[in-house]
Amino acid sequence: MPGLLRGVARTAVVAGTATAVSNRVSRRQQGRWAQQEYQQEYQQAPPQPVGSAEPPPAAPPVDMTSKIDQLKQLGELKAQGVLSETEFEDQKSRILAS
Repeated sequence: MPGLLRGVARTAVVAGTATAVSNRVSRRQQGRWAQQEYQQEYQQAPPQPVGSAEPPPAAPPVDMTSKIDQLKQLGELKAQGVLSETEFEDQKSRILAS
């Protein structure tokens, strides 16, 4: 009989410990999930109001003086032989397109 009582006591202790550990793990996991939900909910940027959107800024006026200066520099580079005819035409079209 003492052996049977000892076995029942050991089983009760093991089962109680397992239950306590399991409950603690469950509580910690629930706490982590709650914290993640809180962070996701409150750390996101607040939504922008739909009706108060500002119009995009107006495009800056085209500065023809700077384009002319760039084209003059390109012409000088071509005259010096630094740029080939195709390179000159490519760069000229880029300047005029901007």
